[in-house]
Amino acid sequence: MGLIVQKFGGSSVKDRECLFRVAKTVTDTYKAGNEVIVVVSAQGDTTDDLIEKAKEINERASKREMDMLLSTGEQISIALLAMAIEKLGFPVVSLTGWQAGFITHSNHGAARIRRIEAERIRRELDSNNIVVVAGFQGLNRFGDITTLGRGGSDTSAVALAAALHADRCQIYTDVDGVYTADPRIVKNAVKLDEITYDEMLELASLGAGVLHNRSVEMAKKYHVNLEVLSSIENKPGTIVKEAVKVEKLLIKGVAKDEDVARIALIGLPDTPGIAFKIFSLLAAKKINVDIILQSIGRHNTKDISFTVPLADKDIALEVLQEKFEILGAERIEAEDDVVKVSIVGAGMQSNPGVAAKMFEALYDANINIQMISTSEIKISVLIARKDADRAVVAVHDAFDFNQK
Repeated sequence: MGLIVQKFGGSSVKDRECLFRVAKTVTDTYKAGNEVIVVVSAQGDTTDDLIEKAKEINERASKREMDMLLSTGEQISIALLAMAIEKLGFPVVSLTGWQAGFITHSNHGAARIRRIEAERIRRELDSNNIVVVAGFQGLNRFGDITTLGRGGSDTSAVALAAALHADRCQIYTDVDGVYTADPRIVKNAVKLDEITYDEMLELASLGAGVLHNRSVEMAKKYHVNLEVLSSIENKPGTIVKEAVKVEKLLIKGVAKDEDVARIALIGLPDTPGIAFKIFSLLAAKKINVDIILQSIGRHNTKDISFTVPLADKDIALEVLQEKFEILGAERIEAEDDVVKVSIVGAGMQSNPGVAAKMFEALYDANINIQMISTSEIKISVLIARKDADRAVVAVHDAFDFNQK
């Protein structure tokens, strides 16, 4: 007998049929002799609908009240799923995030988990109950409800698996595993049997929507056995683990990230400390900067370009405009008609020519590269948004993903 944590996203619990499909998956796991904790998200588009309702009342509602509102979506899901499991004749209890013991920091809308006080869950498991937990939410030290931000239910599930030393954490999605590219874009995308934490973390950070990067980060840190499975079809998924068997694949996937904007400061003084001034201003506003490109200084000036999350573009521009005279730039440019396309794979560390192959594929497709960023296991390029899907297909076709 083992302890299994299972997480189901919003599309997996969106209606009656889906809820009973999930209930059967959960109860089959329970009947096999396992203790089962289930983490669920809000149904379908519930979170988006709640955000719209809030805007109808107050477009600038406080983050505290938004958390109070948004947390109700998961409460609906856990109650309905518990009812479905009851209907199938199994013992079950539903718990909100705070009932389950999630204690978080106080950053409303993007709280981090401080700890899990899991005594209540342990008691329910010892009473032979299936435990259904609301993902995405917790309680801060002031007793206020908080939400964990994007991908919060994935993070909740992995955190529970880590805290309770679960034998496996299964993330059920509308795809049957991790693919070498989005199968909706690349028809010949290949499902991976296994992938390393580091590779999955890079893919998640670069736009692959299967897992959220915070959950993968936590799984790696606490050695959680992670598996991505289909909530619709009963078939093997993808195992995320520390090391995988030796394979011939140079790269494990191609990812596309549309949540990106490019900002450029043109004609900056070519003097020490300019980069520090720029990026310390952005850091003070907690704006994450990704790709950075600095030109060679000419005529005592230089240009610095960088990318930020799309949602942070306006505030980044506002901060830089406020200090425009101090920075001494001739002008500031910004565009959001761009995307980041990346390849990820531990195999590229010891194989020369991977970057050349990627760039050749983009050249053959007549796609211009605006910026480039590299690390030991990834290469990212910034290109025009209109070329995004063509670029993913072209790059994917350049590598042989069918080798074993």
